Amino acid sequence: MPNRKTNSKFTKLSHMHNIFLKVCTSLALLAVIFTTSQAQDNSVDKIIAVVGNQVVLKSDVENRFLSLQAQGYTSGGVDLKTEIFEDLLIQKLMIAQAQVDSIEVTEQEVENDLQRKMEMYIQRIGSKEKLEQYFNKSIVDMKNELRDDTRNEKIKEKMQAEITKNIFATPAEVRELYKSIPSDSLPIIPGELQVQQIVKNPKVSNAEKDRIREKLRGFRERVMKGESFATLAVLYSEDPGSAQRGGELGYTPRANLVPEFANEAFNLKPEKISKIVESEYGFHIIKLIDRKGERINVRHILLKPRIAQTERDSAIQQLDSIADMIRNDKIKFEEAAYYYSDDKDTRNNGGLIVNPYNATSKFEKESLPPAIAKKVNDIKIGEISEAFLDVQQGKESYKLIKIKSETKSHKANLSDDWSQFENMLKSKKQQVLLNKWISEKQASTYISIDDSYKNAAFRFKDWIK
Repeated sequence: MPNRKTNSKFTKLSHMHNIFLKVCTSLALLAVIFTTSQAQDNSVDKIIAVVGNQVVLKSDVENRFLSLQAQGYTSGGVDLKTEIFEDLLIQKLMIAQAQVDSIEVTEQEVENDLQRKMEMYIQRIGSKEKLEQYFNKSIVDMKNELRDDTRNEKIKEKMQAEITKNIFATPAEVRELYKSIPSDSLPIIPGELQVQQIVKNPKVSNAEKDRIREKLRGFRERVMKGESFATLAVLYSEDPGSAQRGGELGYTPRANLVPEFANEAFNLKPEKISKIVESEYGFHIIKLIDRKGERINVRHILLKPRIAQTERDSAIQQLDSIADMIRNDKIKFEEAAYYYSDDKDTRNNGGLIVNPYNATSKFEKESLPPAIAKKVNDIKIGEISEAFLDVQQGKESYKLIKIKSETKSHKANLSDDWSQFENMLKSKKQQVLLNKWISEKQASTYISIDDSYKNAAFRFKDWIK
């Protein structure tokens, strides 16, 4: 369901965390997951650990082991399967605690992560059609097979953030860290860009909105006459994260829902159907399944209005006019972003795009959204791009971009790379705190390990009780 809304080169919460970052960005991982998932359908899997109410399957370890092998990863003398197994134990420990602390992820958050992965894979292989042909699967099928792993990693990520939320680094500590690193050990920082944007979202006509509302009214009437809401959601809802489950979102707190949706959903009585709700994602009807305190479980049907070509043309024409004003020095890019951009997240800071992986405005070129990365190649620093289409998480927009600055690859230094050293220090502190947390939770959580791992060389010694 729709929700509101650091990964530094130095950040290293654990050795295995970095391994799995590589895994998650590799087509080799997909190949292994998709072939082994089919093989598992014909074999009986084995539970090799129980952590709280979470289980680790033998296939979980084998899949990751095969994917790392496919990438040519070597463990440097360490038992790789044991390392993988322990990382999964830590993940399950965090998921078990997240349940206790009511830390959840929404289906929309999972869907957003899956969409980002698919966009990255598509960029890497060349096109959606090539990706589907390569694996002989549709994008929907690929997402379905990655969904559980993505959800688990997202929960672990949130739990880690909760554990380490009060960690910070003082300027004096950052300077001391920099002084402690020998010059010949300072890392090489890849080149980075700062990119500004002006965004125009094509408008939806009133006639199209009326068409969508009428269709949803029809669904509502059919449910009132006895048809299954869940069946209609499977057949017609355009929310890919929930449609296959009959529109069900799972228990979700108010903060994880966009306001318009939350206001209506939290005022419903069980089994009642809402009026039509408009949000930034489209139009919904909602059915309340259950409420537990400040969390609700609902079904919804989402329909997304279609954008007419005339509205797309209008957005491009507006951007062309804005670009001409900037190029003719009638207005600065930053001012144009403030007055004309439709993107609320960037218009108030001169259009500067924030990197979600390191919370700075600096991007390595390959980490930019695909459409922006492609357009960056066509312009120089200070130039304004032509208007272009960018589709992110299924939402269509047209953009102008400008490269504000570019740094070349260089040896890390304090003046240019302060945030990286700050993140490095915070990461070290976070790891100390996480290690302490893991040891404490091992002692207070039910853990059972298969006998085949009784003598494994774990980093944390108290898995075996």
